[in-house]
Amino acid sequence: MDNEKPIVDFGAIRDVLGKDFEPVQVLDGQAKVIKPEIVSKYSNEQLVEFFKLMLWERTLHQRSNALTRQGRLGFYAPTEGQEASEMGSNAAMKKTDVLMPAYRDIPQLIQHGLPVYKAFLWSRGHVLGNEYPEDFHAMPPQIIIGAQYVQAAGVALGIKKNGTEDKVAYTYTGDGGTSQGDFYEGMNFAGAFEAPAVFIVQNNGYAISVPRRKQTAAKTLAQKAVAAGIPSVQVDGMDFLAVYEVTKAAREYAAAGNGPVMIETLTYRFGPHTNAGDDPKRYRTKDEEQPWFDNDPLIRYRKYLTDQGVWSEDQENEYVEQVKEDIKAAVKQADEAPKQKMTEFLGNVFEEQPQNIQQQITEFQAKESK
Repeated sequence: MDNEKPIVDFGAIRDVLGKDFEPVQVLDGQAKVIKPEIVSKYSNEQLVEFFKLMLWERTLHQRSNALTRQGRLGFYAPTEGQEASEMGSNAAMKKTDVLMPAYRDIPQLIQHGLPVYKAFLWSRGHVLGNEYPEDFHAMPPQIIIGAQYVQAAGVALGIKKNGTEDKVAYTYTGDGGTSQGDFYEGMNFAGAFEAPAVFIVQNNGYAISVPRRKQTAAKTLAQKAVAAGIPSVQVDGMDFLAVYEVTKAAREYAAAGNGPVMIETLTYRFGPHTNAGDDPKRYRTKDEEQPWFDNDPLIRYRKYLTDQGVWSEDQENEYVEQVKEDIKAAVKQADEAPKQKMTEFLGNVFEEQPQNIQQQITEFQAKESK
């Protein structure tokens, strides 16, 4: 009996899990066109505008990084390396779609319509950084890991129940977020109600210092959507055109009433998790990092454009200087925001203040009036 063949070969099942997920790619790491039928859909002008989105984000990151070191920003999560993943996906959405960002998704939030100075105020913890115009379809960045997936499911269901056409809710998390309960609960809820949501997982290799391989036994993160009964795909997250095309198709599928989609982008965080003390040199090696640095999404796309003769160093320098000036103006506008008072902090905690808060407000009003 000991040698009897089991009714189910679980080892064989485990070995094939995730094999159906091969990353979608349009432009490979050497800037070689893999899918010419995709590239040919776009004019040179459109392809240049796509590159400018990534160049804008890289410049925003560099300036934000410098401002943080100068003490002029507060919390900041670096985005260098993830430009194709973030800009490629966000560009495929419409302004009427509803964005539920995480804290590393400030560039998408700005491109969706948030003024840059408000993003800086949010980083500083200023209440005005969370005040959005009524016609701006987004929520402030979520700090709780994975919670935005539950929010997106609720917003998507609201879109469906309201009968709104050609509209989706979309959200992001990292590979670490897929280990949270909210990740599955949000997808499962949206899937059960066939709500128009696009769930994007930016697999940048690390949940702070925990590598992807130690977070889950799953061979891919895309396969986690199978349990929720929703289609999913893996895409080269360093390839802007691949991310854009996949997200565009996902949006069209969800907006047509077919239910949600999950996308896993394979990308890499070039710097620390945040500028609040994380040091990637403590848990990553140069041998691991260098291939990803060589696979920089801007290098890849820039090579393609220059090979086509539609982009030059002079054009890039001119555009970067323009972006820097815009950021400088945004910093000035943020600096001009009224300083917050303790009475305002306390007053914003509750809609109806309990007695202990009322007492503190009274105490600080006396101090602030001097």
